[in-house]
Amino acid sequence: MQLSSAHLQASSRSSGERDDLSWLQHLPAEWRAQVVSPLEVRTYQDYEMAAVRVVGYDGEEKPCYTAHRFALTELRSDDGEEFYTVLTYGEELSAWRLRDERWLVWREIRGEEDCAKASTFYSLSQDMPR
Repeated sequence: MQLSSAHLQASSRSSGERDDLSWLQHLPAEWRAQVVSPLEVRTYQDYEMAAVRVVGYDGEEKPCYTAHRFALTELRSDDGEEFYTVLTYGEELSAWRLRDERWLVWREIRGEEDCAKASTFYSLSQDMPR
């Protein structure tokens, strides 16, 4: 999913202003020495839906970390009078550029059938996830 730039509000933080461990969440310890660390992190928040995208940049302004999280919800009712919100699809992703230019990608997907259970996996990619 790509978020439209018309609906995103950006903020930028240097490494001195951010939680230096936030980009390490979900990164296995055995891979830490192989990733490029971001010096600047830009966060984009969608104001129309529950979605956020983060991109980290190295010293050459080249992306080296990315993450996104979004949730699609729907109103439901059992009796037509009282409504409640149901998560129909949710996704969270974190990806780190490795020193060999590949990307290590962690992804968690939740679907409508059983949102309590998530499908979580790691993969390697030649390109930065979008």
